Amino acid sequence: MAIHKEVIGDCELYLGDCLEVLPTLGKVDAVVTDPPYGVLSAAGSAATRRSGRNTNAGVMEWDVAPTDCILLKLADIAPIQMYWGGCHLALAPTFGYLVWDKEIDGLNFGEVEYCWTNMRFAPRIFRFRAVGIDGGKVHPTQKPIALMQWCLGFVPAAKTVLDPYMGSGTTGVACVRTGRRFIGIEREEKYFQIAVKRIQAEYDRGALFAGLDEDKQGELFSGGVSCN
Repeated sequence: MAIHKEVIGDCELYLGDCLEVLPTLGKVDAVVTDPPYGVLSAAGSAATRRSGRNTNAGVMEWDVAPTDCILLKLADIAPIQMYWGGCHLALAPTFGYLVWDKEIDGLNFGEVEYCWTNMRFAPRIFRFRAVGIDGGKVHPTQKPIALMQWCLGFVPAAKTVLDPYMGSGTTGVACVRTGRRFIGIEREEKYFQIAVKRIQAEYDRGALFAGLDEDKQGELFSGGVSCN
């Protein structure tokens, strides 16, 4: 497929297959991603399983787990690797697991998710309720911005972050908020366009607050300052 590139601030966003885009990139500091696991297309989401139907009609063509070839390429590009859902992939044993506690005890889908990293530290837990993520999910496997910011906190020296499975752009938004350069790749045009809009909106938000001190920002959020 033809590769299309959008540049927004310090973010480079590629519409294309990561197998085709990765060879065109140089080295980066970290890969932080939530790749497809190859399990949704047959099973559907938890909500559709509960109702006995799959609203996607069993078709999620993007739900193909990274091949060994892609994983090797990513390992060569970056010294730091962070994969949400890494327990579904053919990765080496690790000490460095991150855990997202979704605070949804008793609901019908998974209460936690795991992030595999190639770093050595004691496993850590992030507690954040999964319901109503960032105003509503626009991707079936969308992660909260706060979760991805938390992940980036474990790699403070990483100035350039790559997400080869960008989805709706959450990792990119987290990079904008933490002042990092971001490279994102997404093969599905629908989600690519959503990522472009979300990342542009984050830059616009930053520009809006650039000249305001913390008190003025608080007034703006509370409705005390007019934007007219």
